[in-house]
Amino acid sequence: MSFFKRIFSSEKKESGLNEQAKQTLDKGLEKTKTSFFSKLTKAVAGKSKVDEDVLDNLEEILVASDVGVDTTLKIIKRIERRVAEDKYLGTDELNQILRDEIAGLLSETNNTNTSEFEIPANKKPYVLMVVGVNGVGKTTTIGKLAYQFNKAGFKVVLGAGDTFRAAAIDQLQIWADRVGVSIVKQAMGSDPASVAFDTLKSAVSQDADVVIIDTAGRLHNKVNLMNELTKVKRVMQKVIEDAPHDVLLVLDGSTGQNAFEQAKQFTAATEVTCLAVTKLDGTAKGGVVIGISDQFQIPVKYIGVGEGIEDLQVFNKIEFVDSFFK
Repeated sequence: MSFFKRIFSSEKKESGLNEQAKQTLDKGLEKTKTSFFSKLTKAVAGKSKVDEDVLDNLEEILVASDVGVDTTLKIIKRIERRVAEDKYLGTDELNQILRDEIAGLLSETNNTNTSEFEIPANKKPYVLMVVGVNGVGKTTTIGKLAYQFNKAGFKVVLGAGDTFRAAAIDQLQIWADRVGVSIVKQAMGSDPASVAFDTLKSAVSQDADVVIIDTAGRLHNKVNLMNELTKVKRVMQKVIEDAPHDVLLVLDGSTGQNAFEQAKQFTAATEVTCLAVTKLDGTAKGGVVIGISDQFQIPVKYIGVGEGIEDLQVFNKIEFVDSFFK
């Protein structure tokens, strides 16, 4: 048994998605899985051994599945190493080999393996700043996060820091009302840093556990974006010294390579500490989770696998790989 297979087997026993969540994940990845394995089946048709032709075809399939060129090459090199070591690998073993190596790759970035919505015990309130362009599901992700944290027993306060669109403020208010959490907002056009400051002051006075700050969903040039987010951070630190504790970048998984480009832009403009990849249920591009996690070495913390309020899940790398290869 390979090293990564041992990791996968041992961690699998400790993974913890409930049955309903696991079914949602399986269903959410169905399009990606069907597309990938139909191509893989054609690639190995008539072949009994993993040879150069099979690897070339596999490389094309992984790139087409939006795993990304660099990550694809890593996976191919890992498999080539296995082929060299084992001398003969049958095509019937390819699924398990792929499963092992992708699990191993994800383990290098996503070290935690929880399925629970948790906050650091020593951060109160825990401050999460959310960034991302319009249309990726940023506001919806914030609303679903608020729901999940609230359901877990945490007191949540939202900050409507995207003051450039009245719709963004209104949407966040709707989510706050739906979920039953507090929201701090100002008029459209207000200073986002002022909203963040007021939100943190309110959260401290309410003895809140979690603060989620929305930000403008515009992908303007890096300098302006950096200056704006830096100012928001600086002002928040007047209330809570080490805020924000995490910066969550929301990416739309259905956009494939465009999600890579957005990740490049935002990681160049600010320190992104974790990722949420949304809309995986409506696309065959679920491989983007693997590529983005590997290329940016930033842990994927949440994935969106459906439209329901509970269909935002904590990213569990073991369950993800299990559903992908199930």
